[in-house]
Amino acid sequence: MPSLSTLEQSVLDDLLSRRADLAPCQETLLALHDALVQCYEGGGTLYTCGNGGSNADALHIVGELNKSFERLRPLSDDLKAKFQGLPFGEELAENLEAGLSSHALGFNGALKTAVENDNAIRDIAFAQELNAMVKPGDVLLALSTSGNADNCLMAMSTARAYGATAVSMTGPKGGKMAEFADIAIKAPGTSTKVIQEAHIALWHTMCLLIEVHYFPDMRV
Repeated sequence: MPSLSTLEQSVLDDLLSRRADLAPCQETLLALHDALVQCYEGGGTLYTCGNGGSNADALHIVGELNKSFERLRPLSDDLKAKFQGLPFGEELAENLEAGLSSHALGFNGALKTAVENDNAIRDIAFAQELNAMVKPGDVLLALSTSGNADNCLMAMSTARAYGATAVSMTGPKGGKMAEFADIAIKAPGTSTKVIQEAHIALWHTMCLLIEVHYFPDMRV
């Protein structure tokens, strides 16, 4: 696994200073970071999925990645030049922020309800949506406190069939998802709320690590 930059290490150190109980997750969190770097270097996308509170987490993660989180993300000069002469080109060139490609599964209501209505197999909606978009080298992060969510497991199977990396973020037992994952992050906790609190700290750190890898300048 590549060594971290000084900024990346500071992000990790900050997490562990606040949440020493998450130290056992350090190795797998860094494995996910490495997978995301490889994904983005290859022009790939991170997909996320989950149920209930984890569904909200899946969407929140995408919100942190598609625009600036804590760092400045200006467009490149070459891209800014391509906006010249286009409607609102000058305003867009100065105000758009570089994004890290990510997509939360399950938020297209028309697709999700069509799959649920038309398909005889329950829980296949995440997998069907992913099936339409995933490419080799992409990453899927599936979140579940129990680690036994069938719809997440189906999405993980789809990711692996296409040559994408399947990552699970679960509670300490891991469940079926951890057994099958390429990278299994097992957060501590004895109840759903405590595990979800750990998940938030972990995926926020994931977002910060990948952001600082590409965008080192702090937002004022």
